[in-house]
Amino acid sequence: MIPNYDVIITGARCAGATLAISLAEAGFQVLLLDRAVFPSDTLSTNTFFNNTTALLREIGVLDQLLETHVTPVKIIKFQFEDTVIEGPIPKVAGEDTAYSIRRTYLDDILLQHAKSTENITVIEGFRVTDVLYDKDLVSGIRGENRSKQKLEYRARLIVGADGRNSLVRKLVNSQLKIKSPSTVAVYYGYFSGIPHDSEPKFEVYKRKDKMAIFFPTNHNQYAAVVNFPLENKSLLENFKEAPENSLRQFLMGNFPNTSIADRMKDSTLTESIKGLIGYENYWYQGMGKGWALAGDAVCFKDPAMAQGIHDAIRGAQILADTLIKNNWPAIQWEKAAEEYQQSLEKEFMVRFYMGCELSKNEPITVQQDAVNKMIAAHPSAVEKFLGIYNYANEPSDFEKELGRIIDSIS
Repeated sequence: MIPNYDVIITGARCAGATLAISLAEAGFQVLLLDRAVFPSDTLSTNTFFNNTTALLREIGVLDQLLETHVTPVKIIKFQFEDTVIEGPIPKVAGEDTAYSIRRTYLDDILLQHAKSTENITVIEGFRVTDVLYDKDLVSGIRGENRSKQKLEYRARLIVGADGRNSLVRKLVNSQLKIKSPSTVAVYYGYFSGIPHDSEPKFEVYKRKDKMAIFFPTNHNQYAAVVNFPLENKSLLENFKEAPENSLRQFLMGNFPNTSIADRMKDSTLTESIKGLIGYENYWYQGMGKGWALAGDAVCFKDPAMAQGIHDAIRGAQILADTLIKNNWPAIQWEKAAEEYQQSLEKEFMVRFYMGCELSKNEPITVQQDAVNKMIAAHPSAVEKFLGIYNYANEPSDFEKELGRIIDSIS
């Protein structure tokens, strides 16, 4: 007999585990699958702001996450050329602290919470190979477990929470709605022995067409991230041939008016350098007859925005709410699909376009430099600027504050 479920979710990381928990708590019978065996790492910025801290507290995993020897962060620092914009992270839902937690901890703790939740069945090491159809309705999946046993499972809904290269997205032929190629290469590594910049901060440095990002993660380590234009073929080749030396030289040579050089000199690389080259910002159709997408499977934007973990978790909650509100199991697919798409776009589209702009890697213009200096000189503008990144306010609120400042000094 083929087991039947309300929902099968392929991909058990942030989006998949959150969706499973949200649906199971509403009484859905959920099968949660992943080809990995946890704990398992994945390409990620690891960073989330305090609005996501609030979500993780609501899910019930925050206390356990804070036991992973992670450094709390309450300050964000941007340095654009020589202009520094720095301040406390604006509060959201009573939270004032952000974190950068390795995915080996974050995903595993979320998955263990899912395993302990009634109505969820978890299978690790399961590789999905195909989706099953009943006429034009997706009705199940086919795959194999760790023992190479071929199995089929049926459900009313199949969800692809299986990342940027989503197989489910490909198999259901989800429509690509927006695509914006990146012009940068990203490399990052984890280092011990990097002291804080006076105190723990999320740090972003931009100089000409190069960027560096620093943030503290678990066990007193720092992640050091760099990006540069793909058209810089010689630098790209250097990173491929000697990644650690290239990353160190990049950081210590391109940001002279920062503390980076002094802080890097006694550091030790703890893992091999990782890279992301030739990626795209994209947005796909999120739902169809018997299927849906969540997390990076439905949309992805430049990692420098540090929104991936937040959007995966919050997007999964939006999908759960959509299913619950649409008279499950007597769901009208077209109505639910439109509602889900509109909800995602309302929540994430503004910052998606910000990510697309970041991926163009434009040098700072004279006009933008003047605006940055104005922001840095006014604490109210700093607060609104930083609040864009943790959803404390919208970019339009920041623009209104800039307009108020300009009017007051003109």
